[in-house]
Amino acid sequence: MLLGILVLILYSALMVGATVLFTRKTNNAESFHVADRNIGTLVSALSIAATWIWAPSLFVSGQQAYQSGFPGFLWFLVPNVLCLMLFIPFARRIRARYPQGITLTGFMASTYKSDKVKAVYSFQLGALAVLSTAVQLLAGSKMLNLMTGLPFWLLTIILAAIAYSYSQFSGIRASVATDVVQLILILLGIVIILPMMMRRTGGLPTLANGLSSITGQYKAMFDGPGMQVFLSFGLPTTVGLLSGPFGDQCFWQRAFATNEKGLARAFFLGALVFALVPIGMGSVGFLAAGSGFIAKDVSMVNFELIQALLPSWVMVPFLFMILSGLLSTVDSNLCAAASMTTDLKSGSTVKKSRLTMLALLGVAIAIANIPGLTVTMLFLFYGTLRATTLLPTVLTLLNKRLTARGVYLGVLASLCLGLPVFAYGSLANNPAYKTLGSLISVLTSGIVALALSRKGVHGHD
Repeated sequence: MLLGILVLILYSALMVGATVLFTRKTNNAESFHVADRNIGTLVSALSIAATWIWAPSLFVSGQQAYQSGFPGFLWFLVPNVLCLMLFIPFARRIRARYPQGITLTGFMASTYKSDKVKAVYSFQLGALAVLSTAVQLLAGSKMLNLMTGLPFWLLTIILAAIAYSYSQFSGIRASVATDVVQLILILLGIVIILPMMMRRTGGLPTLANGLSSITGQYKAMFDGPGMQVFLSFGLPTTVGLLSGPFGDQCFWQRAFATNEKGLARAFFLGALVFALVPIGMGSVGFLAAGSGFIAKDVSMVNFELIQALLPSWVMVPFLFMILSGLLSTVDSNLCAAASMTTDLKSGSTVKKSRLTMLALLGVAIAIANIPGLTVTMLFLFYGTLRATTLLPTVLTLLNKRLTARGVYLGVLASLCLGLPVFAYGSLANNPAYKTLGSLISVLTSGIVALALSRKGVHGHD
């Protein structure tokens, strides 16, 4: 208990200290939201990587390696890395077409001159920020509850307060500065834990033995068991992940904030740095499988293996790593939501942005405390949510002639049709419905937008 509480205190002090040391408090909206559009390439790359590291990166990678072998692990790793690289040309396009922009919502509303387009994009991006934050609070509080004995509800508030304490100071600059520190802590945790785990479990032979999972049945990507992994996990995960940055204001905000000359390099390097984390955590999952370790909860296999085999002091860097992975996403969500105040007709102020951060955290805390709610449930909901705006956004940036009516109704149809089907498939553990829901979510918005868009002036009904 004492160890967990001490880590929380030290972590809070470190994040606040890094913010005060490397940034200045600002009340200028342009600086608060996009850091005067001049974040350096390397710093931006590290921030992108840290923002993309969240609960699944730390836990699902190990779970898939343990449970589904290298097929499940690859279906998680490859789309996670590829999506950031695919995002590069579109980040460059939006920066060129909307040089003074701050949000994706602002770009789409400006392009189509439509309040309805603004409303549906604001809903999608805002809901995503809330649900993503709730996932991190839920996952972090569950683990800390086991470590500290503190009430779950109190821990959700504590984690939210930590993220807010430094995010409100200087906005995106605080998020980026703490992202760099958090990424260092994450990589340091892997550097400490993975070699020790290799020595305790038998090294490379054990890892190689674990490539086919704990059951030993996943030996090929597209044989019978491999296809089962593809249909139940690989396909819906790929759809959700490839659309990830496109439906997330965190990454559009960084596209506007990064120095334009280094924008492409920042996202490419960020993708490569990010890959180190699921590779490291997935390797621990392979070692668990190869050593025959029986996990009580497969989603926590890495945590259980570390507890079982490594000295107790290793929990300190592990907790720092987990907190960094979770809160790097939370602070990015806060800044993303705050940036969306610039789309309000009444205009944006830093005061409004800080109040928006508090409102988001309040809703996220309430959601995280819903009885019976699981990380998987929330993850599935907002993973699907991301996909609903993918095709209209991409088509718009590719200069496809769409209408405001087509874009609005396309995204609305995708939200109303795809999300319920995917949710049902997930709750019923039905791979067919999960796959169908994913495809409906990503395709419906584009199909409807194209079908309802007529020839004429781009962006007008």
